[in-house]
Amino acid sequence: QVQLVESGGGLVQAGGSLRLSCVASERIFSVSVMGWYRQAPGKQRELVADITRGGRETYVDSVKGRFTISRDNAKNTVYLQMNNLTPDDTAVYYCNAQAIWAGYWGQGTQVTVSS
Repeated sequence: QVQLVESGGGLVQAGGSLRLSCVASERIFSVSVMGWYRQAPGKQRELVADITRGGRETYVDSVKGRFTISRDNAKNTVYLQMNNLTPDDTAVYYCNAQAIWAGYWGQGTQVTVSS
């Protein structure tokens, strides 16, 4: 399902930063673990980071120390702050909301990091 609205992708030079945003409905956001996934060409989709309703964060090893996931429960929004980007971060990034009854996906936003 496409129930989430993403923004913030784009083209950036290596070493630069981007901030991704994802807005969900209050009904979904208020009960969901929120996550960011990415899929690079020729690679499987992988979990980049997720965050529980209480703010507990999980990261894939390759982004630890560079990316930060956060959520604003008042705005029904999850963010992914991406710093010190490298070409290996180039991928389509997808927002995910996992509720008890279903999972929901954004449409994806392209992040391209040039050398």
